[in-house]
Amino acid sequence: MYVATVLESARAWLQARFRPAALALGMTVSGIVPYCVYAVPAHTFSPASFGMLALVAAAISFWFVLLPRRPVSDLAFLALVAGVLISPLFPAIYGQPWPRVPLAFAGQLMCTRLAFLAVLSIARMKVKGFGFLPSRREWAVGFVHFALFVPVGILLGVRLHFGVFHLKPLPWWNILLIAAGTFLGMLWVVALREEFFFRGLLQAWLERWLASGWRGLVAASLLFGLMHLPFHAFPNWRFAILAAAAGMFYGRAYMTARSVRAAMVTHALVNTVWRVFFS
Repeated sequence: MYVATVLESARAWLQARFRPAALALGMTVSGIVPYCVYAVPAHTFSPASFGMLALVAAAISFWFVLLPRRPVSDLAFLALVAGVLISPLFPAIYGQPWPRVPLAFAGQLMCTRLAFLAVLSIARMKVKGFGFLPSRREWAVGFVHFALFVPVGILLGVRLHFGVFHLKPLPWWNILLIAAGTFLGMLWVVALREEFFFRGLLQAWLERWLASGWRGLVAASLLFGLMHLPFHAFPNWRFAILAAAAGMFYGRAYMTARSVRAAMVTHALVNTVWRVFFS
């Protein structure tokens, strides 16, 4: 279901067959069925968790059915999705009945795919360059902005005492496989989600509202940094500063290529290097 929401052909099929209210209802049901499929046989089903999950799924799915498109309601939608994603809601709902199998990601993917459909298929907003596979130019733009960020990231990391270089004691081919898997996960889930919201929507809106591409870039990057304050320990100012700085380069990649995919490449490369080579 997550993959289908990113594919333009699948979204077009849904839009051609369902009115917005019917599509929103189907989206809401699709948000709670996977929980039931897992929780009932695992004996972790909770009526309270089911109700909360249904409320979240319905709020996201019906947002643009019930509310008119205005800057305030658009920003409130982003705030709702961001608040749900960074809150401890999904770990509490899904739990972790088996060691080493965190299931909160299922709720995060559900929230993400419903938001994609709400924005693209119900509100019919245009998000430039949204999809899984970057073009040759988008790869190039993404790599260039990653290279430009590297010295800035190193300098900030040293000054903020944020992270230490740590090469895992593994064979080179094992590290290469870990890096490749990490990159694809970052590109197609984390970066795709965050760049969709922050560059594809928020930065594009701010550019228009502030009548300036650079003012929109700075504003979106600062908000991107602030979103990282709760990570690990609130308030994590060091992480927020680094994220805001990185956001400038993600946003610049988006501006250069006018594509979310270019920003995704830069974002995924930064996250992969951080995850694989630093601790």
